[in-house]
Amino acid sequence: MTGASIPVLFENDDVLAAAKPEGVLSVSQKGERGLADFLRSRHAGKLLPVHRLDRGASGVIVFAKTPEAHRDLNGQFDRREVHKTYLALVDGATASNRGQINAPLREFGSGRMGVDPKRGKPSTTDWKVAERFDAATLLRVSPATGRRHQIRAHLYHIGHPILGDLRYGDKARQQAFPRLMLHALSLEFALPSGERVTVEAPPPPSFEAVLADLRADKRKKKEKP
Repeated sequence: MTGASIPVLFENDDVLAAAKPEGVLSVSQKGERGLADFLRSRHAGKLLPVHRLDRGASGVIVFAKTPEAHRDLNGQFDRREVHKTYLALVDGATASNRGQINAPLREFGSGRMGVDPKRGKPSTTDWKVAERFDAATLLRVSPATGRRHQIRAHLYHIGHPILGDLRYGDKARQQAFPRLMLHALSLEFALPSGERVTVEAPPPPSFEAVLADLRADKRKKKEKP
């Protein structure tokens, strides 16, 4: 992978937004390169992270280009002024077309997040159905809070783990999918100038291929006499 292969979705003097591929770290760690390292061939200055996506997830991620922009964006995330929309393909059919998950989360020793009403931090995730398949549902998900693994843990908590997620859900079922089916579709935030922008990243081919197969299976079943 090279920096040239990573789409830059938005850039000005203050921020740079790119489409993170699945399998790439948001921030480098333990000697492994992160997204900002790959982008250095196109941007000579320092890129300051303000949020992260899980390694297996793809989609919009924003970096600050100046300390001032970094403080401003961090403040927006802390005050929950950033609107995030994800696509999540989950196991099974949801009983309703929309819902809200209010379940406190905390990290357990294994690094896995789980619901803990007494010791967990307040966490809220809104979701609605985007498309239904025979044994899966595509959701549009908007987390109001930004806990680690929040979407993954919350959807697992309500009985609909994200497909391809080897940490949450039935491993045998999850291994049938080539990737974590979680994609950061859009991010709405304010520039330091005060102007609000929405940055979008279409799902990559690896995500769309799974949906195409499910759609094909659904059509075949409908066509059967």
